[in-house]
Amino acid sequence: MSRAPDSFSNESRDASVHGESAPPDYRSLVVVVLSPLAFALVFACWTLFAVLGVELRRELALGGVGFAVLLAMPMLAGALASLPMALLARQHGGRRVMLGCLLLICPFLWWISQAHHYLEFLLSGLGLGLGAGSLAAGLVYVAKLGPPRHAGLALGLYGAGMVGAGLSYLLLPLVSQAYGWRMAPQLYLLPVLLVAALLWLFADDDDSFEPVGEIENDALPTARASARTRVARLAARLADWQLWRLAITYSFFFGAFVALALWLPGHLTARYGLSLQAAALWALPFTLAVGAGQVIGGALADWRDFRSLRWWISAFVLVCLFLLSYPPFSMRIEGMYGELTLHYAAPLWGFLGLLVAMGGAMGVGQGSLMRLIHRDHGDDMALVGGLALTLGGLFAALLPPVFVLGGEWLGIRTAGFMFLYAALVACMLIMLADHARGHGDAR
Repeated sequence: MSRAPDSFSNESRDASVHGESAPPDYRSLVVVVLSPLAFALVFACWTLFAVLGVELRRELALGGVGFAVLLAMPMLAGALASLPMALLARQHGGRRVMLGCLLLICPFLWWISQAHHYLEFLLSGLGLGLGAGSLAAGLVYVAKLGPPRHAGLALGLYGAGMVGAGLSYLLLPLVSQAYGWRMAPQLYLLPVLLVAALLWLFADDDDSFEPVGEIENDALPTARASARTRVARLAARLADWQLWRLAITYSFFFGAFVALALWLPGHLTARYGLSLQAAALWALPFTLAVGAGQVIGGALADWRDFRSLRWWISAFVLVCLFLLSYPPFSMRIEGMYGELTLHYAAPLWGFLGLLVAMGGAMGVGQGSLMRLIHRDHGDDMALVGGLALTLGGLFAALLPPVFVLGGEWLGIRTAGFMFLYAALVACMLIMLADHARGHGDAR
């Protein structure tokens, strides 16, 4: 059974064993610094197609749906890789899995710079998605070896690696303009190899540490167990609703951010007539707000068990999505002294301000939820954290085609925000049903 959410005595006792009262050691500092760097680089690689969208669509003669499928490929592969890689990290060490996944995406970065056909770009996008194994393994790595007293802050700093999308917003348009877009994927090869080398040289796995508790004794496959037995035990664990409660809410914030980070440059270009470089710069504050929110949310969750915070965050994001869903419109009113005409069109600064506020709230939600997952399921972080990233990746992969198809079907550019609004309503209904069944805790 998982630990009770408010069983702080056990957590404090475990923390004292791992040296909570002591200052962060060398290993903790390495974990907190290098893991977010790897996270940021993987996210930066995932946004390649979004920032280079104009060049790719022109060269491949892509329509909206074809380009959306291309954007979704890294997330789809990432979702499928997250849970297996997280479980591998638990068995063989997070550093090893992170290092392997970083090296794995290097040939696919090179392939993008040489590809000429749509199928080649799709396959290379799937290859980039395998970098999600680094995200899942890094999550296990930070949760296991980070400073116990500030686990939420460490997880928040790790999640703040999402600002790697902003790195692409800044650098790729400049590189594309100066040297051509094919040089842009090669730009990331050296940083990826450098971070992999730093992980190999300075980070290490705590091979002596083995998970303890009823969860691991019952669920962790032994060397003699057959593949069928492993799958059966994993399925039995995944049938436990307790693992899904927080993971579902986290997956909405994670998936919505990833999809918006990919969709925003093109949306701003089409809606406000900006160049792709200008649109990428205008989208940058959104990613920075999410990153800062993750750190704040994790630190808050260290201070107090803010389990009710997910309700307030969800409600705030819901209001923001409702306002962002409004397209430009005109309305004629038959007044007493003649006809009145009202016209609404959100200015760029207003749209951006609302987007940044929503991004900050989404970041706080992600940071606090991951700390709650760590608090409730710290002994099984690989399974529950991997599940949350898997659900978030699947949701993120679904969104780009839905955004395009919804816009073409409704003829409204803000259809993407409408769909996110409906998805968040469904997520909150699940939270409410869970609370009504007696499993939720709205404190």
